This record gives sequence, structure tokens and C-alpha cells, in this order.
Amino acid sequence: MTTTLRGPWVAAFGAAVALHLVLLGADLSPWDSITKCLLAPLLVCWVLAVRGPHLLVAALVFCFLGDLFLELDGLFIVGMAAFALGHVCLVVLLVRRGALEALRARPWIVAVYVVAAIVLVAWAWGGLPDELKAPVPVYAVLLLATAATSAGVDRVAGAGGLLFLVSDGIIALGEAGRIDSGATLTGLAVMTLYSAAILLLTAGILRHDATPAA
Repeated sequence: MTTTLRGPWVAAFGAAVALHLVLLGADLSPWDSITKCLLAPLLVCWVLAVRGPHLLVAALVFCFLGDLFLELDGLFIVGMAAFALGHVCLVVLLVRRGALEALRARPWIVAVYVVAAIVLVAWAWGGLPDELKAPVPVYAVLLLATAATSAGVDRVAGAGGLLFLVSDGIIALGEAGRIDSGATLTGLAVMTLYSAAILLLTAGILRHDATPAA
């Protein structure tokens, strides 16, 4: 199994990200939404091409559904639910690869992420719409679980988990009115971080599985 960040699917992903960011920056709808929804499926094709784990495929499919639902009016919570299921798939996959054992040896990773999640939710809480006050803390727990377990398994995947947390943290702060969610720079930051997050999580997990110890 090859995990190098080369090959046709990774190149296609990079091209799709670049095109999406250009379209997003120029506010060219619906093409920015269409290219956004291509990102996770291209990584699914990569994972399938190298016969990667089915749970990783499932996680990326849920990311695609989350991207799709977030582009549709009135389906923000549905999109959150799709991403939440993606995080569940990632956490289960990472726990099966020894994440809990690794984190017992480095408990500071969990402590740092717990503090970060508490600060993020507390900062956003007062400005969140009532319908988001129940799902946001739950989603934050799943985000920190992905970030911590990925850090316990592989440093590349761990970087992806961290970027996922930051990206979705920006979205939460935007929904709470703490930052301007409609600003072009905010959107570019979110999508740059998210794109890097799913790429690094995918690459890190595939790399881990390709090692003789795995």
C-alpha cells in the first residue's frame, strides 16, 4: 500500500482544492459549492485505490454528506450530524489502532484538547442560537476525540485532527457571531484548514496502516 502524497487522486484533490478556493474567493456560486463537494469523494477514491480501511471510507463519505447539507438552506444541523458520524467512524478506527494505549502514555494530549474544547464552547456559547446549544457541546466532544486519538496514532493524522478542530471552531464562532462568518477571508480560512485536515487524516491513517508494526 502506498501512502505517498502523490498519484492521480491526490493530484486531483489538490487541483480541486485550489479551484474551490479561487471560486470561493471570487464568490462564484454554485461552482464553489460544487467543487467543495468534490473534495472528500476524491479522497474516498484514493483510499479505495490503495485498499484502505472501510471505516476511513465511511468517515469521508459522511464528510461529503456534511459538505453537501451545509450548502443547503435549513440543513445546518443535518450537516453537523453527518460530520458527527464521520468523527465517530474516525475515533473507532483510531481506537482500534491503539490510540487509547498511546494516550495513556501521553495524557497531556487529552488534557490540552479538553481545555481547548471547553474554551471554544464557552467563547461561542452566549451567541449560539438556541437550536445549536445542545448539539455544539456534543460535536465539540467528538472533535476533541478525533484530534486526540489521531495524535495518539500518527503525527500526520494528528496534524489533520488539530486542523479539523480549528476549522470547525471557526465555524462555531461564526455561528455565534464572534467572528464574521460571511467574510471571504473566514470562508477561505475554514476551507483551507478543512481541506488540509481531511487530507492529513487520510494520509496519516494510510501511512500508519502501511507500517510493518500496523
